[in-house]
Amino acid sequence: MTDAASHDPVSYKTAGVDIEAGDRAVDLMKEWVRKAQRPESLGGLGGFAGLFDASALRRYERPLLASATDGVGTKVAVAQRMGVHDTIGQDLVAMVVDDIVVCGAEPLFLTDYICVGKVVPERVSAIVKGIAEGCVLAGCALVGGETAEHPGLLGPEEYDVAGAATGVVEADRLLGAERIRPGDVVIGMASSGLHSNGYSLVRHVFLERAGWALDRDVPEFGRTLGEELLEPTRIYSLDCLALTRTTEVHAFAHITGGGLAGNLARVVPDHLHATLDRATWAPGPVFDAVGRVGGVTRAELEKTLNMGVGMVAVVAREAADAALTTLADRGVDAWVAGEITDRAPDAGSTGDAAAAAVTLTGDYAA
Repeated sequence: MTDAASHDPVSYKTAGVDIEAGDRAVDLMKEWVRKAQRPESLGGLGGFAGLFDASALRRYERPLLASATDGVGTKVAVAQRMGVHDTIGQDLVAMVVDDIVVCGAEPLFLTDYICVGKVVPERVSAIVKGIAEGCVLAGCALVGGETAEHPGLLGPEEYDVAGAATGVVEADRLLGAERIRPGDVVIGMASSGLHSNGYSLVRHVFLERAGWALDRDVPEFGRTLGEELLEPTRIYSLDCLALTRTTEVHAFAHITGGGLAGNLARVVPDHLHATLDRATWAPGPVFDAVGRVGGVTRAELEKTLNMGVGMVAVVAREAADAALTTLADRGVDAWVAGEITDRAPDAGSTGDAAAAAVTLTGDYAA
């Protein structure tokens, strides 16, 4: 039997968890968390739970709480390889709050979860900086979170992030499929790039199949491959809320995994159909590059990537011009991409729900 007394004393730190480093990370992130607050935020870092003053909901007749949770996916692997950690947090916020705003809800607060193989205070602080800045862009508060050190489960340079948020919408202002009518117009809002979906495919194409380095200059991108892949996800929540205040919006669709047709289909009623014209927009160069370099078909690209459309609004036809004006005033590139019509009786006979609800026609603009 081994004599334990003959070995150095065992501690949590020798087992791989450094509490002091965790405390240092909290100290470094405090300034960023302070910037991501709302008047309803209470307390500060260090408590067991984040606090939000729910008395603010008294102004609602019948407040409905909306919640969502998400992560960033394998885009995190690109950030780790590049050693750039202060943008991935904006991706996290976008993926969560823009799911919430789809039903017309205002995001109120968010909590994050950062799991690391080894706590490097400066790296954790950089991640939280991105999350806090994303919360500011989304108009929600960062009220708390958790940083967990998992040696043995993750390598020293590895980490993952997740978040959950809560929003509120007046019951009679709830948006969704039940509001959509024949004749409604579908407005597309430009994405900032790949956003945070499809990175398993994108990484396979560029890094594994083509063998491109992340520091490779790509002329059509106007920057390196890594810089293109790390372009932060656009946050649309305040833009969408502005639309609900100024125009007759019936529904939104956040274009994430599953692509444009797959996500728009989630808010198209069974008796209606959306027809979108590809010629009304030109996807960014990165989408063409994925297809060309990887030999990926258009059908597969459209099923996996956002193809240049990050958010869709379905509005009353008479509200389309006002909606485009509101978005233009807010610096959002937007256009009429299609319309809603009655669905043909035999639509859906193939069993493809997305195809039954949404059709993309024509070719993309050059």
